[in-house]
Amino acid sequence: MIARKQIPATEIDKQKEYMRRVRNASKERGAHAYAYVDTYGCQQNEADSEKLRWMLQEMGYELTDDEFKADVIAINTCAIRENAENRALGNVGALIHTKKAKPSQIIAFCGCLAGIPESVEKIRQSYRHVDLVFSPDKLWRFPELLFRTLTAKGRLFDTDVEDGMIAEGLSSHRDNAIKAWLPIMYGCNNYCSYCIVPYVRGRERSRSLDAILEEARTLIAQGYKDITLLGQNVNSYIAEDTLTGFPDLIRKINDIEGDFLIRFMTSHPKDASVDLFRAMAECEKAAKHIHLPFQSGNDRVLGLMNRGYTREGYLNKVAAARGLMPDIVITSDVIVGFPGETEEEFEDTLRLVERARFDAMFTFIYSKRPGTPAAELEDTSTREEKQVRFDRLIDLQNAISEEKHAQYVGKTVRALVDSESHDDRYPLKARTNGGRLVHMLGSAELVGKFVNATITHSNSWSLFGELST
Repeated sequence: MIARKQIPATEIDKQKEYMRRVRNASKERGAHAYAYVDTYGCQQNEADSEKLRWMLQEMGYELTDDEFKADVIAINTCAIRENAENRALGNVGALIHTKKAKPSQIIAFCGCLAGIPESVEKIRQSYRHVDLVFSPDKLWRFPELLFRTLTAKGRLFDTDVEDGMIAEGLSSHRDNAIKAWLPIMYGCNNYCSYCIVPYVRGRERSRSLDAILEEARTLIAQGYKDITLLGQNVNSYIAEDTLTGFPDLIRKINDIEGDFLIRFMTSHPKDASVDLFRAMAECEKAAKHIHLPFQSGNDRVLGLMNRGYTREGYLNKVAAARGLMPDIVITSDVIVGFPGETEEEFEDTLRLVERARFDAMFTFIYSKRPGTPAAELEDTSTREEKQVRFDRLIDLQNAISEEKHAQYVGKTVRALVDSESHDDRYPLKARTNGGRLVHMLGSAELVGKFVNATITHSNSWSLFGELST
């Protein structure tokens, strides 16, 4: 892990001055200014977009979901899979119509795709209606970059990815008053052979313990009930000043007064320790849920993926977690059709799923990412063969999920009602401690409250319940 480098407060103040200058310029024009932020990808991107929205509001923009109404559009992109890239680029391409309708509109392209040279060049050459492009490590400089774009002629590109620094002192605009993302670290040192993220988000750097605890206390005081700690690998968190590791960070947040849940993602299996599981078991506010991606059940494929563990090592960690928390909910990710994966090696993945018995799983067919080591490997399976494997895996996991969810029926569980639904039969949505979705009967006044719910029935994807009497 590299040393944490914090951006000086003077530089943050400089960005706030740029916010003031943009806001004053907008006032001088005498018209309402609007901004739209479109987000793709993971929870970290969602957290980044919350910062972008806050900055835009500080610069005098009113938030809108109407691309034609917006004076500034920020497209916050994801690079993890080809489908996400194609969807983002397709929507960016469509903005040529909004730009034609409002020529003064500023279109900004940011997020992970803005850290990939090939994608940046594609924007430069083929999407000439895009005015501003900046990589994820430049997000804290958005006010300055936007000001320069507004006041200078020509397009602005700032996309050379650096190791990155920690920017404190910038707030977030959160639409959700119940759930909050709390980033604790940025970047990744793992360099899984299929993943582009370390190349676009830089090396690992952790926020200070005091900054995280202060933000957590603020969120709790504001009434947030479900706080998710974010990082590309939260297990690698370590406070440079106090050498506090991730398990002790959970313990310290747990000590804050209030009725709330602590969640976290993503957890890398090679760094998931018994001390982490022990902290989760000890802390009453720590959700008994861990998302622990295994990606493949075959050791040779895991080696090619550069994952840093074996199938038995992974299964041992699952057993250790369940030994300390028998009711823990474990979810996972798996990649089907990694280059060179054989049918027998895929069968190892099925066998691991049968042994681990995940509550739910997110499955993906391998997506080639240029610039990663895996992109150079020979792919020996056809797309049709991969689809057959994918469907078999889905069928297996759905059957396990249905069986696990059926075990909730007749039980009463504590759940946080987090939103209303669009289903008149079950007007509320709630989440159990383990993150299981509960479609619930009840009135809107329950939103934001913990309730006891009796589960009446279930399916592969969710539970159904009513208030316990």
